[in-house]
Order: sequence, then C-alpha cells, then structure tokens
Amino acid sequence: MAAEGIRVAGSTKARENEAPDTRAAAGQASPAAAGSKAGEAAAWTGLARAYRPDDAAAWDDLVARSANGTILHTRKFLAYHGDRFRDRSLVVTKSNGKLTGVLPAAEDPADPSVVTSHPGLTYGGLVHDGTLYGGLLIEALAGVAAEYRAQGFGRLRYRAVPSIYHSSPAADDQYALSRLGADRYRRDLAAVIKLAHRGRVWSGRKAWRKRAETAGVRTEENWDDIAGYWRILEENLAARHDATPTHSLAEIEYLHEQFPTEVVLLTAKLGDTLVAGNLFIVEGPVLQARYTATTSEGRTVSATDLVIEHGIALAAARGCEFYSMGTSTLDGGRQLNESQYAFKVSFGGGGVIHETCELDLERVADRPEMPG
Repeated sequence: MAAEGIRVAGSTKARENEAPDTRAAAGQASPAAAGSKAGEAAAWTGLARAYRPDDAAAWDDLVARSANGTILHTRKFLAYHGDRFRDRSLVVTKSNGKLTGVLPAAEDPADPSVVTSHPGLTYGGLVHDGTLYGGLLIEALAGVAAEYRAQGFGRLRYRAVPSIYHSSPAADDQYALSRLGADRYRRDLAAVIKLAHRGRVWSGRKAWRKRAETAGVRTEENWDDIAGYWRILEENLAARHDATPTHSLAEIEYLHEQFPTEVVLLTAKLGDTLVAGNLFIVEGPVLQARYTATTSEGRTVSATDLVIEHGIALAAARGCEFYSMGTSTLDGGRQLNESQYAFKVSFGGGGVIHETCELDLERVADRPEMPG
C-alpha cells in the first residue's frame, strides 16, 4: 500500500529563494504548521464507539488509505470469520462524525473478560488515517479503554501491526500503550526478507534448488489447483503436527473471491503431479506466506526451494518491499522452533518481532496527561 504524497504548489525555484523559517530550525512549529496541527486536534473529539454494520464502507475506505492497515483489517476480510467470534470492534471519529481510526477486535474465546485486537488475525491494532499521532493517539487509546470498560471488559490484548506492514511509519500506538501502562504479553519472531537488501543465502540452498531443477520440477501460479493443494496441506498437518489448517478450504475460496489478486497460490509439479505449494496473501508492502505444504516426493526433490524462490520473485513483481515466511515461535512466544527458523533464514531472511501487549483497563484514566 503506497503512502500518499503531498504536492506543494509553486515553482521549485521560488521555494529555493524563500528564507528558511527559523522557528523550524529551532524545533518550533511555524504558525501554519501549528495551526494545522491545532485544527486536527480540535476536529478530533476522542469518541470511540462500537462498530456498526453501516460503518463497513467507510471502514474499508479508511484502511485503504491508512498508514498501517492491510487487507486483514478490512471488513471484507474479517467477514470470513462468520460467527466464530463475538465482534467488539470500535471506530474512532472526528467531531464531524467521520472515521479517523478503526480497531478490529473481538471477545477473547478463552476469557470473556478480555477483548483482543484481534483473536482471529496475526495482528490487529488501531488502524488510522495518519491524523492520530503522539498525544492524540494516547487520547484515542484512552477513549478505547474507556469504551471497553463501559462494556464490562477488564483487559485489552493488543496485537500491534509490525512495522514491515506499515505504508509509512506509524508506531505511535506502541508508545501510547506504554504511556497508558500496558505490559508486554508476548513476543513472536518471524523470518522476513527485505527485497532491496536480501541477506546472505546459504550455499546449501543453491544445491537444493539445482536438485529440484534437475528433477524437472516446475512452478506456476494457478488457483485451479487449490483443492488438490489443500488436501496435501491437511495431510501434512495431520501427519507431522496432529493439526488442521486455521482456515477451511471454503474460507480460503471465499477470501480469494473477495481478493482475487491478493490471495495467491503457487504450486510445484513433477509432470502433472502436484508435489508442493505455498499460499500467499499480499498484505500492504509484504507478500506473506500463509501456508506451505509438500508431499514426500516433493521433499525428495526439494520442490519447496523452487516455490519459495518463485514467491520471492513474485513479491518483487508485485512491488512489495518484504517477503515474510511467518513466525516460528511456540508456547506463547516462549519457545523458538530453531530448525524451522534456520530454514527460513537460510533464504536470506532476518528477524522481525510481532509484539502483543496487554492493558489493564481499570488502570487507565479517561484523559491521561498530555506530553509536553
């Protein structure tokens, strides 16, 4: 999701000849800048209220032009959950009633006294249009806390959007939460490749890729293979981890129908036989690997290596900045699957933190002291 630019009227030469504002050099706001910020502050009422179905279009419009939102935050995406969660999403509005922030959230399935943003997503957080920053964001989250207290919740569990998903820097929410007294709840570690500066690819990876190419493995982007791929995924998870996919095949097909260019399947075949694949979601500046699966035949010929390399090339072709292979942590972030993480890093990746914090709502004052 590209950040919006601001075009300044007037010629470049004329601006070059203007005298610099000494207030800016001294760290003080110019009258115009101060007036703009004051206007934004005056326009924002601090109102956080429950999401209503008629907010859906405005919600998704805000996410599309936000500093830190991805398709995971949209109502179209959240709708796939159906009735799995008790929705407790909030919106933050300006004095004119227009949305300036949205918070996807639901009652925690394991503890009804906890509201989580979001129990059905890798990350949640307060998504905003860039007008919530610094002290305004502290006030906004204080308003969120007050609303959830009024609804009877005792704690807010907040899965912040990792910085790689931001279209422009937007970590003010994490500072605001610390100011409001939030504690770290968990940390997870993901392996991510920065496409413009890919890290060292381990030498063994080239050998595995060569093995796959010599065996005749070919990769392609083809959604028609989703049913066959999903069977392989289910068999893999059952045999290797005694688990099932988080999503059902019907849910994944729904998401592809809603986001046909963002929900992508890459597969690897030997002849006509499907032997490996990766399901991706384009999440703002990130191509996110969501599910990886391989047959025993695919493992023998290292088919996954070719799928991952195709995915990295696809990320670049889509204009993404990062390729994420997801987290490798267990037990609430307290354990690291070392072998899995090393495998991911071997493709030239490095670590990105996924931070979750928890806020005791009873400890939050409605209007915290604003920073000086």
